[in-house]
Amino acid sequence: LDNTWTGREGERGLEALRRIITTLTNKNEELQNFLETVDNTLTGLQEESCKVMSDLEAELGQLSSTLEEKGAELRGIIKEEKCRKEAELQKQLSDGKFALLSCEELLEFANQTLTITSEEEFLKVGWEEEIKSLKKHCEIIWKVTMAPAFRLTTRPVVSENMSQFTADFSAERVVLQRLHFLPVPKAPEINISRCIVHDNNITVTWRPASEVDGEGGPTEHYELEYRKTNRDSSLRAAGDACWEKICDITETQVTISGESLIPASSSVRVRAKNKTAAGEFSESVTIETRAYNFGFDASTAHAELKVQGDTVTWEPQGVKGHDLRLRGKESKSSSRSATPSPNKVAGSRAGRDRFAGESYTVLGDQEMIGGCYYWELCPLADWKSFSVGVAYRASLGRFDQLGKSTGSWCLHASQWLQSSLAAKHNNRAKALDWPLPQRIGIYCDYDNGDLSFIDVDRLRLLHCFKTKFSQPLIPAFTVWCGGITITTGLQVPSFMENFLSTNRSLSNLSQ
Repeated sequence: LDNTWTGREGERGLEALRRIITTLTNKNEELQNFLETVDNTLTGLQEESCKVMSDLEAELGQLSSTLEEKGAELRGIIKEEKCRKEAELQKQLSDGKFALLSCEELLEFANQTLTITSEEEFLKVGWEEEIKSLKKHCEIIWKVTMAPAFRLTTRPVVSENMSQFTADFSAERVVLQRLHFLPVPKAPEINISRCIVHDNNITVTWRPASEVDGEGGPTEHYELEYRKTNRDSSLRAAGDACWEKICDITETQVTISGESLIPASSSVRVRAKNKTAAGEFSESVTIETRAYNFGFDASTAHAELKVQGDTVTWEPQGVKGHDLRLRGKESKSSSRSATPSPNKVAGSRAGRDRFAGESYTVLGDQEMIGGCYYWELCPLADWKSFSVGVAYRASLGRFDQLGKSTGSWCLHASQWLQSSLAAKHNNRAKALDWPLPQRIGIYCDYDNGDLSFIDVDRLRLLHCFKTKFSQPLIPAFTVWCGGITITTGLQVPSFMENFLSTNRSLSNLSQ
């Protein structure tokens, strides 16, 4: 740049250059996406054209095969009838020829007999000859009357008419001439008002094109595609996620389930398919699968708590040096565990924001303000004591324990020395008469001031705090001896409605 660009001019020039670079970067990404889309479309076109050509050849082959089979069947019928008639006529012709030959022999014999016309010729012979002559006349009469010519009918037993086998395929020919491709089904329309999000599932409902505009080809089934998108509902999928498919759907709705949907915005589209042709996809609809997704804030964890993903474990550092009960008693055996009590161990200071002392606390990394939230906790097999709840961040000092201030609420479970379950707030504890749960659901309705703890396995409401939250809340956990694991990114389960309805009824009754 020119050295004269100083001060405000230089700043404006640099700002303009940054805008140009930003615009070029965006345009470059847009062009890359466009080229990628065109390339994918071209590849898809080539594959789809080969597929439809193959399908067409298969259909024509089936049609030709059907015509050949039908033609062979009709030819066989005609040949069979022809052979039957030929056999009958041949037999009748043979019988007629034999009758004609017999008739000619009789005529010759009769003519010879009729040539004896004078009486003298009969008298010349003796009586013996006369008797022979009489017998001969009788034989002539019997042969003539019993000859095949007298008994044979002179009418053919079958006719040459084969018109009953005349085929008229004019209608079929017209149909074949009008033969064309199947009409492609039009795109359905997703009915966003009837789509339901519940229990980490999405039920998508749509209307066929025939219901929308009265048009559209025949539909045999539907195909739905979905993928996880960014929260801002941008067209480009988060992480370039591929479309996942659900095929052969016969109804006009389907339920999508899977951890890949939660928590996120899910882009959904659907198309109709007939025998071989698939219509265009409907307009993509973005369905919010809102859920509370958070993790542990490792920077707040007590020095003796180890955070790994969604798990927190207690790993003491120099336990014997901190536990007054264990000093000088290393050689003694005891039926009790050598693990120190959470109220007797002093932690070292490690980091300005970390909890220390006897707190053994770690916070979540996402605040809650407005709306409803739900997550779950499961203790590990070797746990001894833990607390789970919510707190105002500012209300917890580095050495504070959950439930001992006005700004923290928790459920405390312990099986150290004896089993106990209690709800704690403002340094007060309420004992709960219920077995220690193995899966705890935590529900927080910030706006209504509800904080509920549920035994998820037994679907039992353990305790519900009713208050009025005035500051952002943060999930809070205390772990001593053993560990816990949390499950987040869950929507408020449907069974919570039963607990909330019961609480409202009891509240109204008390009022």
